[in-house]
Amino acid sequence: MDWDDLRVFLAVARSSQFVAAGRLLGLDHATVGRRVTALERDLKAKLFVRRTTGVALTAAGERLLQSAERIESDVLRVRSELTDKDFELSGTVRIGAPDGFSTYYLARCFADFAARHPAITVQLVPTPQVIPLSRRETDILVALQKPDSGRYVTRKLTDYSLGIFADRAYLDHYGTPLDLAALRQHRLIGYVEDYAYSSALDYVRTLFDDTPTSFQCTSAIGQLEAIRSGLGIGIVHDFIAGQHQDLVRLLPERRAERSYWIVEHEDVRGLGRVRTVHDHIVASVEAEKAIFQPVVSGYALMRPGPTAAVRSSRP
Repeated sequence: MDWDDLRVFLAVARSSQFVAAGRLLGLDHATVGRRVTALERDLKAKLFVRRTTGVALTAAGERLLQSAERIESDVLRVRSELTDKDFELSGTVRIGAPDGFSTYYLARCFADFAARHPAITVQLVPTPQVIPLSRRETDILVALQKPDSGRYVTRKLTDYSLGIFADRAYLDHYGTPLDLAALRQHRLIGYVEDYAYSSALDYVRTLFDDTPTSFQCTSAIGQLEAIRSGLGIGIVHDFIAGQHQDLVRLLPERRAERSYWIVEHEDVRGLGRVRTVHDHIVASVEAEKAIFQPVVSGYALMRPGPTAAVRSSRP
């Protein structure tokens, strides 16, 4: 069995497309297809079901994936042990993170890093879940919750707070609600609960005290832009709201606190480039802790309970 064929197999399994796998490996899709066919011929097993939209693993492909990832882990470990530090501090590091944190924090915190480590390519992928780590689709994940299981190395990155905000022009036109009763008379913006994969996302119904929202979006950025356009009132992360002078905080006594966790698979944490990016993120966040929980007088933080659950839909 050829290791190069296994590398191609892993890329196809993770991207579910020959074309996307080819881009990752620097190969054309025809070469990727030939490598997969050669591997299937060698193993005398069909590894993928070809579809018009991509490929899916067969049962045999799923079994091979587990073995191939163990082999990949061994290769990564040996490479880390044998290569010198200068060589190791090059290559690509992919970071998965929620869209708000990725766009409004990570995208700007790498300016000095790029100057110090020009040989490392950083890729930001907006993704909130732990799943990509299991398939090595990301090297580092910023998650909303600590993984319950798996071969992951995890630490809390920071706590952060969220509050109720509206656009200044919206308030000039519709008035400023001073309590929950008045807030309920306004159009409220929230999350699509069918896509609320984590109890950390229950802050909308918590801060709005279960008042129904009439405009919903799965993206924190989408919710923010809806608020800024004057569509209504919604919840914004404090570190994001601080970057927009057109936003006005409402009912400051109602705030929620959540946490970001930084997660890596055990097999990549020893790689110099991954460790360097990880340390940069941790140091940057630590130096700017104040923006994630700014001091606002007269409020009580609303934290999720240990048994908090997200409802899939409203009655």
